[in-house]
Amino acid sequence: MSENTVVCGICPHHCAIGEGGRGKCRARGTRNGKNVPLLYGIMSSVALDPIEKKPLRRFYPGSTILSVGSFGCNLNCPFCQNWEISMTDGNTYLQDIDSHYLAPDVLADMADGLRDRGNIGVAFTYNEPTICLEYILDTAPLLREKGLKTVLVTNGCVEDQTAKRLLPHVDALNIDLKSFDTEIYRKTLGGDLDTVKRFIERAAAQCHVELTTLIVPGMNDSEAEMRSLTSWTASLPGGKEIPLHITRFFPRYRMTDRAATERKTVLRLTEIAREKLSYVYPGNM
Repeated sequence: MSENTVVCGICPHHCAIGEGGRGKCRARGTRNGKNVPLLYGIMSSVALDPIEKKPLRRFYPGSTILSVGSFGCNLNCPFCQNWEISMTDGNTYLQDIDSHYLAPDVLADMADGLRDRGNIGVAFTYNEPTICLEYILDTAPLLREKGLKTVLVTNGCVEDQTAKRLLPHVDALNIDLKSFDTEIYRKTLGGDLDTVKRFIERAAAQCHVELTTLIVPGMNDSEAEMRSLTSWTASLPGGKEIPLHITRFFPRYRMTDRAATERKTVLRLTEIAREKLSYVYPGNM
């Protein structure tokens, strides 16, 4: 390894990045001998959303939340619904739009100013937020000072030390549990199931957690896999009370070789999940 190469510790990829380079997420790189977020505060999307859209069904229902996202992701899901922003480093995209730079204090003030519209805080979402850990760590304390909440919508592919730094600042998460098959995570998604499971377990002990599983035909739509997934979830402390959102796949990005998930499949798997979990919600119906 070159002396100008730095290993990123944010996620289990542990990318070794040379000076001027980028990691697999396209959002972190080595600059002046340090691993840094290259898109700090650069936003691709800003919207005031219903909290249920995150989706969070049992965290301040009926409220809204200021939702922001940037660019990049540390997974490579072939069915990604936000691939235009998650699978780019932002450079091409930003040539076509005005870049949205929001300093942490500006974002906190913006969220505070939306209280009269039911806003309870900020959700870091749309792309994978943990790859810009530093921005969250700078913004969340400002939100807390104003009595506002910090929410993450994440794939959960987060290294243990990242989780240790992050979770004390977070009030609620929706975590994608995309499959319960180690090989699917490794070969199809470019991630690590054990890492995601550790993150879920740790997060559920500290924050409000809800899970989402997108049902992809021929990938994770078996009854046996749903039983394994929900049995594991229920085995966590308080796990029976962790809400699970079961959603439909629609052809996207590089996975256009199959039809959308049938509604009856989602409903069948929902009933199976309810054998173990108290709160299961079919989505995108």
